[in-house]
Amino acid sequence: MKKFLLLALAAGLAFPAASFAQGTLKIGTVDMQRAFKEYNKTKDAENKVNDAKNAAKKEFDDRTDGYKKALDEINKLNQQLDAPALSADAKAQKAKERDEKIANIKTMEREINEFRQTREQQLQQQAMRMREGIVKEITDLVLERVKSNGMDLVFDKSGLSTNYVPVLLYSKDNADFTTEIITALNKKAASTTEKPATTSTSPAASPAKSTTKP
Repeated sequence: MKKFLLLALAAGLAFPAASFAQGTLKIGTVDMQRAFKEYNKTKDAENKVNDAKNAAKKEFDDRTDGYKKALDEINKLNQQLDAPALSADAKAQKAKERDEKIANIKTMEREINEFRQTREQQLQQQAMRMREGIVKEITDLVLERVKSNGMDLVFDKSGLSTNYVPVLLYSKDNADFTTEIITALNKKAASTTEKPATTSTSPAASPAKSTTKP
């Protein structure tokens, strides 16, 4: 989204001030943030990311449940080892079993931590890729409209300066073509998801010719 601002500023520096006074520049505005939010693909992408998050959370919970069960088993073995009536052989056997479970639970703990870190990175990368892809689609469509309409400058209405102040303080409503962009985006997305109707041309599927004379 910042790319529009940089392009606009660079183009503005290339034009003399007299051009603005004479009204020779054709300027448009787009609310990139609104276009991003109202694009149907954005909602679909958010749903996919949320589904991936839920799946990762379920797997993480399953792993932690297994870890808790293993920890309970170790605690039970420790209690049994404290029993005074336990024979030396039985105590040695249970101590060996406990030590094995302790080694296993340390492995489980390491795997859980690695799983959490890996999944977090994967989810962040997935969300970033989806966002970048959607922003590129919007940007490409805006640039198409810019070329077809012969615009000289296009500002992002949602852009903020380094001081978090709106870069574009005012613009006429007729300069904004955000709604046009959103409509075109959603129309294009709908057309790509619709399945084309298939018609069979085989003789078996063709309707039988009537032999009855009028």
